[in-house]
Amino acid sequence: MVIGHFGFGLGAKKFAPKVSLGLLFMAVQWADLLWPVMLLLGVEHVGLQPGNSKFPLDFTDYPVTHSLLMGMVWGAVFGFIYWLVKKDMRGAMVLAICVLSHWVLDLIVHNPDLPLFPGNSPKVGLGLWNWPVLTGLVEGALFIIGSTFYLQATKAKNTTGKWSFWLLAFLLVVMHLAGLFSPMPNSVTAIGWGGQFQWIFILLGYWVDRNRIAN
Repeated sequence: MVIGHFGFGLGAKKFAPKVSLGLLFMAVQWADLLWPVMLLLGVEHVGLQPGNSKFPLDFTDYPVTHSLLMGMVWGAVFGFIYWLVKKDMRGAMVLAICVLSHWVLDLIVHNPDLPLFPGNSPKVGLGLWNWPVLTGLVEGALFIIGSTFYLQATKAKNTTGKWSFWLLAFLLVVMHLAGLFSPMPNSVTAIGWGGQFQWIFILLGYWVDRNRIAN
């Protein structure tokens, strides 16, 4: 689940018009923004399976970033910090849901490797990745629905606002396809540093939203 997460963030703008798209993107991708850092620090681990074309990564353990319990904790912290700064309860609740949505959407596609809580936890996953075409349809639908919600909730306030969204959408699709067809990184360190690339889309989200206003 890649572009589907961003689709959820786009759609969330309709329910929290005061929250910047960049912050919504940060929330829905918080687990995957934190995960590369945990890999580089050696706190969480992933195995490389070069001979497995369908599942080249073996998610050994990632309880801090990808357990259900920690998803709830991160969501609560994210929402609480936003409420402290903005005093916007609606926005805080939407951000908390966005953070937790990452685990829920991952549950649909992952094989049973998602822990419920840190420690000796059962691992779950519905394994939609075993059907790549169906996975693509689900992610594509999430992205299209989310984009539609975003366009309904906002309008351009200048020329940049008219075309910047479509540039963002194009780059997200390119990023998603590149992840599917690019060769696997040759080390965990490369995965950790490569994961930092996602921050570009957070910045793009802020930029797009600055040039659009809520309807």
